[in-house]
Amino acid sequence: MPTPESLPEPWMRGPIPGVHPLVAPSLYGFQQAREDLARYTEGLTTEQIWTKPHGFGSVGFHLRHIAGSTDRLMTYLRGDQLSEAQMQFLRSEHEPGASREELLAAMDAVFQRAESLARTLNAERLTEPREIGRKRLPTTVLGLLTHIAEHTQRHVGQAISAAKLARTV
Repeated sequence: MPTPESLPEPWMRGPIPGVHPLVAPSLYGFQQAREDLARYTEGLTTEQIWTKPHGFGSVGFHLRHIAGSTDRLMTYLRGDQLSEAQMQFLRSEHEPGASREELLAAMDAVFQRAESLARTLNAERLTEPREIGRKRLPTTVLGLLTHIAEHTQRHVGQAISAAKLARTV
Protein backbone atom coordinates (compact mmCIF):
# COMPACT_ATOMS: atom_id res chain seq x y z
CA MET A 1 0.00 0.00 0.00
CA PRO A 2 1.42 3.42 -0.89
CA THR A 3 2.50 5.72 1.91
CA PRO A 4 1.96 9.50 1.81
CA GLU A 5 5.69 9.91 1.16
CA SER A 6 5.48 7.71 -1.96
CA LEU A 7 2.47 9.52 -3.41
CA PRO A 8 2.48 12.83 -5.25
CA GLU A 9 1.19 15.80 -3.28
CA PRO A 10 -2.61 15.78 -2.87
CA TRP A 11 -3.23 18.43 -5.54
CA MET A 12 -1.46 16.15 -8.08
CA ARG A 13 -3.66 13.13 -7.32
CA GLY A 14 -6.47 14.23 -9.58
CA PRO A 15 -9.86 15.84 -9.15
CA ILE A 16 -11.91 15.06 -6.06
CA PRO A 17 -15.14 13.42 -7.20
CA GLY A 18 -18.20 15.55 -6.51
CA VAL A 19 -16.19 18.60 -5.41
CA HIS A 20 -16.26 21.87 -7.36
CA PRO A 21 -12.77 22.60 -8.78
CA LEU A 22 -12.64 25.95 -6.97
CA VAL A 23 -13.38 24.23 -3.64
CA ALA A 24 -10.89 21.39 -4.17
CA PRO A 25 -7.74 23.40 -3.28
CA SER A 26 -8.97 23.78 0.30
CA LEU A 27 -9.48 20.03 0.57
CA TYR A 28 -6.07 19.39 -0.96
CA GLY A 29 -4.62 21.77 1.63
CA PHE A 30 -6.20 19.88 4.51
CA GLN A 31 -4.81 16.58 3.23
CA GLN A 32 -1.36 18.11 2.67
CA ALA A 33 -1.43 19.48 6.22
CA ARG A 34 -2.38 16.07 7.66
CA GLU A 35 0.42 14.32 5.82
CA ASP A 36 3.14 16.91 6.43
CA LEU A 37 2.36 17.35 10.11
CA ALA A 38 2.20 13.61 10.76
CA ARG A 39 5.53 13.17 9.00
CA TYR A 40 7.46 16.07 10.50
CA THR A 41 6.19 15.68 14.07
CA GLU A 42 6.79 11.92 14.17
CA GLY A 43 8.75 10.97 17.27
CA LEU A 44 8.43 14.29 19.08
CA THR A 45 7.78 14.01 22.80
CA THR A 46 5.05 16.05 24.45
CA GLU A 47 7.80 18.20 25.95
CA GLN A 48 9.24 18.85 22.49
CA ILE A 49 5.76 19.57 21.11
CA TRP A 50 5.37 22.40 23.63
CA THR A 51 8.89 23.80 23.70
CA LYS A 52 9.26 27.29 22.24
CA PRO A 53 12.52 26.94 20.32
CA HIS A 54 14.44 30.22 20.30
CA GLY A 55 11.27 32.03 21.37
CA PHE A 56 9.21 30.92 18.37
CA GLY A 57 5.74 29.41 18.72
CA SER A 58 5.64 25.77 19.77
CA VAL A 59 4.53 22.94 17.50
CA GLY A 60 1.59 22.47 19.88
CA PHE A 61 0.48 26.07 19.47
CA HIS A 62 0.57 25.80 15.68
CA LEU A 63 -1.42 22.54 15.68
CA ARG A 64 -4.03 24.00 18.03
CA HIS A 65 -4.15 27.22 16.04
CA ILE A 66 -4.66 25.37 12.76
CA ALA A 67 -7.62 23.53 14.28
CA GLY A 68 -9.04 26.59 16.02
CA SER A 69 -8.64 29.01 13.12
CA THR A 70 -10.15 26.52 10.68
CA ASP A 71 -13.13 26.07 12.99
CA ARG A 72 -13.55 29.83 13.42
CA LEU A 73 -13.24 30.58 9.71
CA MET A 74 -15.71 27.83 8.84
CA THR A 75 -18.15 29.47 11.27
CA TYR A 76 -17.90 32.65 9.22
CA LEU A 77 -18.23 30.61 6.03
CA ARG A 78 -21.59 29.31 7.32
CA GLY A 79 -22.61 32.93 7.88
CA ASP A 80 -22.48 32.71 11.68
CA GLN A 81 -20.58 34.62 14.35
CA LEU A 82 -18.18 33.03 16.84
CA SER A 83 -19.46 31.43 20.02
CA GLU A 84 -18.06 32.06 23.48
CA ALA A 85 -16.58 28.53 23.40
CA GLN A 86 -14.67 29.40 20.23
CA MET A 87 -13.37 32.60 21.82
CA GLN A 88 -12.29 30.61 24.89
CA PHE A 89 -10.46 28.12 22.65
CA LEU A 90 -8.68 31.01 20.92
CA ARG A 91 -7.44 32.26 24.29
CA SER A 92 -6.17 28.77 25.22
CA GLU A 93 -4.25 27.90 22.05
CA HIS A 94 -0.88 28.52 23.77
CA GLU A 95 -1.62 26.35 26.82
CA PRO A 96 0.65 23.29 26.87
CA GLY A 97 -0.27 19.74 27.75
CA ALA A 98 -1.89 17.88 24.88
CA SER A 99 0.16 15.15 23.21
CA ARG A 100 1.07 15.05 19.53
CA GLU A 101 -1.58 12.39 18.96
CA GLU A 102 -4.28 14.40 20.71
CA LEU A 103 -3.41 17.54 18.78
CA LEU A 104 -3.35 15.78 15.40
CA ALA A 105 -6.66 14.03 16.17
CA ALA A 106 -8.31 17.32 17.15
CA MET A 107 -7.03 18.97 13.98
CA ASP A 108 -8.26 16.06 11.87
CA ALA A 109 -11.72 16.24 13.44
CA VAL A 110 -11.98 19.94 12.54
CA PHE A 111 -10.72 19.22 9.02
CA GLN A 112 -13.36 16.50 8.59
CA ARG A 113 -16.14 18.91 9.59
CA ALA A 114 -14.73 21.57 7.28
CA GLU A 115 -14.47 19.10 4.40
CA SER A 116 -18.08 18.02 4.90
CA LEU A 117 -19.22 21.63 4.66
CA ALA A 118 -16.94 22.40 1.70
CA ARG A 119 -18.30 19.41 -0.23
CA THR A 120 -21.78 20.99 -0.14
CA LEU A 121 -20.66 24.15 -1.93
CA ASN A 122 -21.57 24.71 -5.56
CA ALA A 123 -20.43 27.43 -7.97
CA GLU A 124 -23.35 29.73 -7.16
CA ARG A 125 -22.51 29.83 -3.45
CA LEU A 126 -18.84 30.73 -3.93
CA THR A 127 -19.58 34.40 -4.54
CA GLU A 128 -22.04 34.75 -1.65
CA PRO A 129 -21.01 37.56 0.69
CA ARG A 130 -19.78 36.79 4.18
CA GLU A 131 -18.63 38.90 7.12
CA ILE A 132 -15.62 38.35 9.35
CA GLY A 133 -15.34 39.23 13.01
CA ARG A 134 -16.91 41.87 15.18
CA LYS A 135 -16.15 44.52 12.58
CA ARG A 136 -17.99 42.38 10.02
CA LEU A 137 -15.31 42.83 7.39
CA PRO A 138 -16.54 41.85 3.92
CA THR A 139 -15.46 38.75 2.03
CA THR A 140 -17.06 35.88 0.10
CA VAL A 141 -17.36 32.13 0.55
CA LEU A 142 -14.50 31.67 -1.94
CA GLY A 143 -12.44 34.29 -0.12
CA LEU A 144 -12.85 32.37 3.12
CA LEU A 145 -11.97 29.03 1.48
CA THR A 146 -8.85 30.58 -0.01
CA HIS A 147 -7.80 32.10 3.30
CA ILE A 148 -8.43 28.86 5.21
CA ALA A 149 -6.12 27.00 2.82
CA GLU A 150 -3.33 29.58 2.83
CA HIS A 151 -3.54 30.21 6.58
CA THR A 152 -3.37 26.49 7.28
CA GLN A 153 -0.30 26.10 5.08
CA ARG A 154 1.40 29.09 6.70
CA HIS A 155 1.08 27.46 10.12
CA VAL A 156 2.04 24.03 8.77
CA GLY A 157 5.33 25.56 7.63
CA GLN A 158 5.85 27.21 11.00
CA ALA A 159 5.04 23.94 12.81
CA ILE A 160 7.53 22.04 10.66
CA SER A 161 10.24 24.61 11.40
CA ALA A 162 9.39 24.51 15.12
CA ALA A 163 9.53 20.69 15.05
CA LYS A 164 12.98 20.74 13.48
CA LEU A 165 14.20 23.27 16.03
CA ALA A 166 12.59 21.40 18.95
CA ARG A 167 14.74 18.38 18.12
CA THR A 168 17.89 20.49 18.62
CA VAL A 169 17.16 22.25 21.93
